[in-house]
Amino acid sequence: MNNEQKLYNLAQKARENAYAPYSEFKVGAAILTANGNFYSGCNVENASYPCGTCAEAGAVSAMICGGDDKISEILIMADADEILPCGNCLQKIAEFSSGNTVIYSADLNKIVHKYKLRYLLPHKFSAKDL
Repeated sequence: MNNEQKLYNLAQKARENAYAPYSEFKVGAAILTANGNFYSGCNVENASYPCGTCAEAGAVSAMICGGDDKISEILIMADADEILPCGNCLQKIAEFSSGNTVIYSADLNKIVHKYKLRYLLPHKFSAKDL
């Protein structure tokens, strides 16, 4: 199984476990690190909407908890024509990525689009901006 398919399968499984009782919009994400490890996450809603967590943020947290800190590829999946990380999640991804990090957008059947981070977030905020 190639990395794209493994990312897709992990995001699909994560999406199934998403907690989205308010929006009913379940999202799954999966990360491949520079060390070849895989991590996943799902969205977790909260009755107080700003307190929810995006799938990408959950996957990044799992990656950090697992001891990795370099994202090579990330796949985001939802029941939508195209799903992309929100601005907040793009910044979270950028913290652990390069401009060449691949971001896949997938629907429930296949990978729909493939982007490089530098095209989705061309002017990231970084430590040098502090």
